[in-house]
Amino acid sequence: MVVPEVDQKLLEELEGMGFPKARATRALHYSGNVGLEDAVNWAVEHENDADIDQMLKVPLNTKTEASKPSITPEETKMKAQELKEQARKKKEEKEKRREREANGKREGEENADTLVNYVLLHTFRNMERIRVGEELLDAKRIEEENERKCVVASRKAEKEEEKRAREKIRQKLEEDKAERRRKLGLPPEDPVAAKPSAPAVEEKKSLVPVRPATKAEQMRECLRSLKQNHKDNEAKVKMAFNTLLTYARNVATNTNEEKFRKIRLSNATFQARVGALKGGIKFLELCGFKKIDGGEFLFLPRDKVDMAVLNSAGTELNSAINNPFFGVL
Repeated sequence: MVVPEVDQKLLEELEGMGFPKARATRALHYSGNVGLEDAVNWAVEHENDADIDQMLKVPLNTKTEASKPSITPEETKMKAQELKEQARKKKEEKEKRREREANGKREGEENADTLVNYVLLHTFRNMERIRVGEELLDAKRIEEENERKCVVASRKAEKEEEKRAREKIRQKLEEDKAERRRKLGLPPEDPVAAKPSAPAVEEKKSLVPVRPATKAEQMRECLRSLKQNHKDNEAKVKMAFNTLLTYARNVATNTNEEKFRKIRLSNATFQARVGALKGGIKFLELCGFKKIDGGEFLFLPRDKVDMAVLNSAGTELNSAINNPFFGVL
């Protein structure tokens, strides 16, 4: 076994480039001993071989054949080209492998970013749902409180109305009793001893400062006046009350619909049910309606809709419709 013969000039150049002699000898021998570039490519491709830096030994007949090459230059060139192609393919495979690894890492980072964004979006949506839920609960509590206040006010108004009706009935009974005594020729009945104290109560009440009437009280008085002005036609009064209740309910439940917030005053149905009755248009004006277009229409602007006022209107109308003593005085 002997060291193969190689081109000494190429060997020196490889050693000058930093390759060990044993590695340079192997590279020149296996690359066909035809050129520096082929030898370098071979050395790079086989740098991880276990025996890369061990001096190559070949049989003696190989040396003889190396000194007298048995292959033609064309074959040598083809061999070198084949080795180059192998080296190129291996290099491409390495580059593709590195690219796949880089893409996998990039996809992992993108997936991690996507997951973080999803978690943040999910958290934000949960917080938004919680905020909206709290706002809805607050709005519901306010609405329930307003309804409770309206119910209390309605009950109070009903009690006051009943009290006035009972007082009127009591006065009527007293008048009938006095009339019967007069017809029988009896002297008027002496007043009870407790009655003189009444002026003192009235005097005390007169010291209390008078507060302005609330919108609900104005509505109640308007409805009472309407009923008294048309007490000879109970059915017409009840139809007017129901029509006004329908107007208030339509505006409250369809606030964005202009057709429920605009009334033509010349409309025959409106005139028959509400417009022709004294106090009907005034009640709508208390609800927020205003005359426009030279008095041709009653109109309630969207930004002037007051749900509390409409709720009060509904409460007063329900009381007027359902309370048999309403408007007796």
